[in-house]
Amino acid sequence: MIRVDHAGEYGATRIYAGQLAVLRGSSRAAHLVTHMAAQEDRHLARFNELLAERKVRPTLLQPLWHVGGFALGAATALLSEKAAMACTAAVETEIDRHYEEQLVELGDQDPELSADIRQFQAEELEHRETALEHGALEAPAYPLLSFAIRSICKVAIAASKRI
Repeated sequence: MIRVDHAGEYGATRIYAGQLAVLRGSSRAAHLVTHMAAQEDRHLARFNELLAERKVRPTLLQPLWHVGGFALGAATALLSEKAAMACTAAVETEIDRHYEEQLVELGDQDPELSADIRQFQAEELEHRETALEHGALEAPAYPLLSFAIRSICKVAIAASKRI
């Protein structure tokens, strides 16, 4: 559970890094992404702590998430600011679903981890709402783009659980 959450937060930081590499620094989207990226950095830092404390190895796929996350972020930002927001909305939709499944699985077993996941889930939902409020649904070919990104997320989650 910690391995896959670490991988997801790592991937999110890379997506935002890719978007920020493309977006103009003074644009509204760049400002929004900078704020969301700071929260993802904090999530990643917490999962780094949990990896060390609980002696969990990170996914062996991290080099792929490093390149792939950046490429996804940069590609969507190159399409448009609205496509960058669509990427965020799609990713956060899957992360919300994933975190909810984990909370059900955890039940009362690990209150510390559950509290972290609940807090991060709330922030991920804020990211999704922010993206929707700032034009995600108006991105070119939104349904196709969202489907593709959500599918990538599902594959990344499944692979990170195993590898």
